Amino acid sequence: MPRRHDPRRRQRIIDAAIRVVGRDGIAGLSHRTVAAEADVPLGSTTYHFATLDELLVAALRQSNEGFGRVLAELLPEGGGRRDLAADLARALGQWLASGRTGVELEYELYLAALRRPALRPVAAEWTDAAAALLARRTDPVTARALLALMDGICLQVLLTGGSYDEEHARAVLARLIP
Repeated sequence: MPRRHDPRRRQRIIDAAIRVVGRDGIAGLSHRTVAAEADVPLGSTTYHFATLDELLVAALRQSNEGFGRVLAELLPEGGGRRDLAADLARALGQWLASGRTGVELEYELYLAALRRPALRPVAAEWTDAAAALLARRTDPVTARALLALMDGICLQVLLTGGSYDEEHARAVLARLIP
């Protein structure tokens, strides 16, 4: 039987991995579960991603794009003297409003780097890119501190099941901005 040309198969596998992790957590991820979710032969997943870590790296890279896009839109080059704390609080609000499951997935993949060394460079890339976006409007040290505080705010909302308070976030973020 001739091989079917499927140029989007690799992307479908990544998308399926993200859905599996979103539904079942990283513990539920296997080549078999991803192949079933993507409706591709098992061999396709191992052809494109020899290990689960390779698949997780691709999934983490793709999921990192979500908040990066929100930040890039709200922190354009040359943003001037606009209220940075308000812009960041709004960015967090938009990201959290985009769907709790998606945000949880991004953090689950991001925090998986604690136990999976293959993910650490991707997590570091995201942190560096986000800090560079923030540094457009402040100094690099403050940018890193703001990023750490934003992570803390998001994790607290996710872990406590509480609602996001944009005004509170703006107030605490403002305390870090010189």
